[in-house]
Amino acid sequence: MIKVSLSNPSDHLQLAALFEEMQAHYGAPCPPREEILRGLRDMPDGTEILVAGTDEIMGFAAFSSVYPGPSLQSGLFLKELFVSKKYRSSGAGTYLIQALARLALERGYKRVDWTADRNNPQLLAYYNGFGATPKPEKLFYRLDGDALAATADGDGREKA
Repeated sequence: MIKVSLSNPSDHLQLAALFEEMQAHYGAPCPPREEILRGLRDMPDGTEILVAGTDEIMGFAAFSSVYPGPSLQSGLFLKELFVSKKYRSSGAGTYLIQALARLALERGYKRVDWTADRNNPQLLAYYNGFGATPKPEKLFYRLDGDALAATADGDGREKA
């Protein structure tokens, strides 16, 4: 039986290995293991991770509480959902989404939001299967790199 729980420091080594697998899956650079472990140890306040597994961690969901949202209600933002390749189709991802929904309700939150790649029909079908509503009127923006530094310095845009 797959069990889902909030992560704790004893999970960090297995989570670090999953983070490495995730970075490889997305073709993204990965910092050294010690840096990953430091990041897990020093996660920003409000960041939480659910883990799913039996005797080893099969997948995780990283999320944060957000406020305000529609009707000035609180919610959860799912930043990352990842299941190890060897455990895909095991139900671990579904257990994580269900646990996240239960956690939101237990905390009195009214929604769970996330983003998904538009060019992955299998992933979109998976999320649609929960009854989640895509929000095509919303765009996902990211401020990073030179634009982040320029904005922080006040040089990011012309004054309106």
